Amino acid sequence: MSARQKSAYLIMLYLVPTPVGNLKDITLRALEVLQSVDVILCEDTRTSFKLLHHYNIQKPLSPYHQHNEHKIASHIVDQLEAGKTMALITDAGTPGISDPAFLLVRECVKRNVKIESLPGATAFVPALVNSGIPTNRFVFEGFLPLKKGRQTLLKQLATEERTMIFYESPMRLIKTLEEFIRYFGALTQCSVTRELTKMFEENKRGTLQEVCDHFKTKTVKGEIVIVVAGKE
Repeated sequence: MSARQKSAYLIMLYLVPTPVGNLKDITLRALEVLQSVDVILCEDTRTSFKLLHHYNIQKPLSPYHQHNEHKIASHIVDQLEAGKTMALITDAGTPGISDPAFLLVRECVKRNVKIESLPGATAFVPALVNSGIPTNRFVFEGFLPLKKGRQTLLKQLATEERTMIFYESPMRLIKTLEEFIRYFGALTQCSVTRELTKMFEENKRGTLQEVCDHFKTKTVKGEIVIVVAGKE
C-alpha cells in the first residue's frame, strides 16, 4: 500500500490536549493515542517528558513551538504523507488555544492529510463556568497584544456585550486589571482564576476594582485566566 493510500485509511495527525495542572486530567483515549503514534510533537520536551514519564510513555519527542513552526510545518506534513503518525501536544491544554497548532493544521488541510482533534483540558472553560458570570455567550481573546494594537482592541471591547475571557501572566496581571478598570469600568464584574487544578488554585470574584485591590496585596504566581462581564 502506498503512503497516499495509507493516509486515506489512517488518521495521521492527532491533536491531543494535556492537563493544565493535575496530571490526572487526561483522558484514557489521549493516553492510548500517545502510546500508539510514531512521534510526539511538543512545545518543550522537558515539560512533556514529565507527563509522558508519569504514564510510562516512551516515544520520540520532536520540538514544535512558536519559534520554529513556520520553518518546519511543511516538513512535518511531508513525514505524515510518508506514513508516519504523530500527536501534537502543548505544555498544557488544547493545541491551538493560545498555543501552536494552527499553521500545522492548515498545512495538513491544504495537503489533504487527515487530522483528529481529541476533546480534553482547556483552561478557559473551567475558569468561565466557575466565574459566576454569564456563560451563554462569550468571546475568547486569549493574550492581549503587548504593545501594538492593545489600546485599540480594549476600546473595541469596551462595548462588548458578551462575557470576555483573557489569559495573562502574573507579572502583567495588575497592569491589565487597571486597564480593564479604565476601559470597562471599576464596577464591572470579573473573576480571576490562577493555578487551575493545582494545590493552590485560587478563584477571586468581584468587581474589577475589588479584584485588582486583592492582587495588589500579594505575590501572584501561576497561569491566569481573567473572565470579565460584558457591557450591560
